[in-house]
Amino acid sequence: MSTVIDPQGRPEPPMAAGEVATLLGFLEFQRATLAWKCAGLHADDLMMPLKPSSMTLGGMITHLAWVEDYWFTCVLLDRPTPPLWEEVDWDTDPDWDWRIADEHVPADLHTWWAQAKDRSRAVTTEALSGGGLEFLARRPLRDGSTPSLRWVLVHMIEEYARHNGHADLLREAIDGLTGE
Repeated sequence: MSTVIDPQGRPEPPMAAGEVATLLGFLEFQRATLAWKCAGLHADDLMMPLKPSSMTLGGMITHLAWVEDYWFTCVLLDRPTPPLWEEVDWDTDPDWDWRIADEHVPADLHTWWAQAKDRSRAVTTEALSGGGLEFLARRPLRDGSTPSLRWVLVHMIEEYARHNGHADLLREAIDGLTGE
């Protein structure tokens, strides 16, 4: 079965598939939605907030790169934090992932996000082969709980969907492009 691509270049989630294919399909759709919302923008556009919020599309890209790395690389497989994030003092600067975008060119932001998504896809494949959706994270959370791969995938879909709503508003403020 081939993947259907919508007019915005997003892969449509499968209409009738198993749980894994459905979850991965919706996550890829949400990732592609953010890519669509950020396509063709210059650095000034990516750093433009919609007042009174300080949120920007550039910050959203780096935030989601961090979220991908945190949940998949750090939590699920308990691997070292990727280099971009390893020196951050999150207790002192919990919004660092949002602010770092202001100091870099768009190509850097998109590269970091693409690399994080690639790492996440590889981790997902490894976790699926090591226990399926029931695969439990190797690094417990601060409260001692250990989420499953299923939980992480659903959480990531929610994370992207929530921020894609923000991205709709930001993009419309930049150049009038609206979503569906």
